[in-house]
Amino acid sequence: MTDDKRLVRELVAAHGRTFAEEAGISLKDTPQPLYRLLVLAHLLSARIRGSIAVDTARELYEAGMRDPRRMAAADWQERVDALGRGGYRRYDERTATQLGDAAELLADRWGGDLRRLRKEADGDVAQLRRLIQEFPGMGPSGADIFLREVQRVWPEVAPYLDDKALSGAQRLGLPKDPQKLVKLAKDTEPAVLAAALVRASLDKEVAEDSLRRAA
Repeated sequence: MTDDKRLVRELVAAHGRTFAEEAGISLKDTPQPLYRLLVLAHLLSARIRGSIAVDTARELYEAGMRDPRRMAAADWQERVDALGRGGYRRYDERTATQLGDAAELLADRWGGDLRRLRKEADGDVAQLRRLIQEFPGMGPSGADIFLREVQRVWPEVAPYLDDKALSGAQRLGLPKDPQKLVKLAKDTEPAVLAAALVRASLDKEVAEDSLRRAA
């Protein structure tokens, strides 16, 4: 029988890279990295491979659409073209519109700064999740992705292990209780643990590899 602590340790060691890290986002509690994370969460929430969403987030950044002002100022075709270069073709036209509208909402309501949205939530994670979903194209899945990652710099969110992370725990035979999982992970950051569990949920090979390593 696999030891749960050892399994979590092996999972995190091999597969604990956050999606923000994969997209080249050095996450800090400052406007631009937070905005880039919001865009990444939007892209990852679609029924599309995670690697395509990550590549597309990079393309938008490299095309200069790295903050809400520049995203809103870019014309629709520029957004479509960047999405297409990233491989995000199935949803490119609708997403181009949503990204523009979301950037305008962020600029108009929160001055382009997601920290103001955080302040409005006043430590209430459920309210924070609701506010995130006010952005066009950001449903519950997108909000969960954002919160899983942002808990690294917004400590009041932690530990945030949503249904997708808990389904990864179930696949591995681990407890589905967030507090128990955090305890098993010891000093591992909750954002890193969440990312590793999500990868196990999305990819059977990640789960099998972790189980082999822990055997």
